[in-house]
Amino acid sequence: MKAIIQIPCYNEEDSIAVCLSALPRELPGVDIVEWLIIDDGCTDRTVEVALSHGIDHVVRLHRRQGLAKAFMAGLEACLEAGADIIVNTDGDNQYRASDIPKLIQPILEGTADFVIGSRPIDSIEDFSKVKKYLQKMGSWVVRLASRTDIPDGPSGFRAMSRNVAMSLNVFDGYTYTIETIIQAGRGGWNIKFVPVHTNKSLRPSRLIKNIPHYILMAANTIVRIFMVYRPFRFFAIPGLLSFTLGVMIGFRFLYYYISKEGAGHVQSLILAALLMGIGFSLVLVGLLADLISVNRRLLEKVDLRISKVEEKIRNRDRKP
Repeated sequence: MKAIIQIPCYNEEDSIAVCLSALPRELPGVDIVEWLIIDDGCTDRTVEVALSHGIDHVVRLHRRQGLAKAFMAGLEACLEAGADIIVNTDGDNQYRASDIPKLIQPILEGTADFVIGSRPIDSIEDFSKVKKYLQKMGSWVVRLASRTDIPDGPSGFRAMSRNVAMSLNVFDGYTYTIETIIQAGRGGWNIKFVPVHTNKSLRPSRLIKNIPHYILMAANTIVRIFMVYRPFRFFAIPGLLSFTLGVMIGFRFLYYYISKEGAGHVQSLILAALLMGIGFSLVLVGLLADLISVNRRLLEKVDLRISKVEEKIRNRDRKP
């Protein structure tokens, strides 16, 4: 059993040493523990410091591609390195490494495929009230879209089995946290959470430039998630509301048309026709989007099966 702890990094020279010094080299139930960092276009000495502290693997992205792509690049490297369990943590030492055994325990016991470290959001002093609210909003979206009970969806402290890592595909370029939980939940994987602790922040968040920017990006992520993973509801609900409103205005026109012998209110008829047309179009778009969503899920299953077949072939070729 091999576990690899991966750390996406962008200019973490001042914090990576603290982070690595706390990481375990032995874990209960695991034979081999290795460390991996993803160099997301670092321009400082992050990689050199990591190598001096015994890092086992370095994935180099020649230019900065963002947290989501760095995370996925790390997963691919961990899978190629033979990881059975992959643990993801941050290079700013936000999460306590002493919680890693607790994080992987459900996977070792076979009771979970994907485990999220749930932070005590309300008691984190580094989080503003707005950020705490937005973190909770993101978690609510995760629970709604993934049909899980994860209380801290935006948490980057997580562990997953090899099969889960092979099945994930991230489309959001901003962050991977919410989307991967939704994919795992809708893919039928068993997801659990465990309470974890946090350390005092060593640097400001790179995802949050300022509160308005964070609100804009969070809203964009939430909208995209509903469009991709709940397409019929996303389009059909406003479509039905528009169509219903159009019908009500149409009845209003008919009432005045009959009671006043057709005098006036032509604008009501135009508005009713417009709203009903928009509503019908949105419902139709929702149906088409839902069919595309089904097709995407089928392609994801095919991709997972192909990956497993390729892995079996590689393992067979390695045998003497």
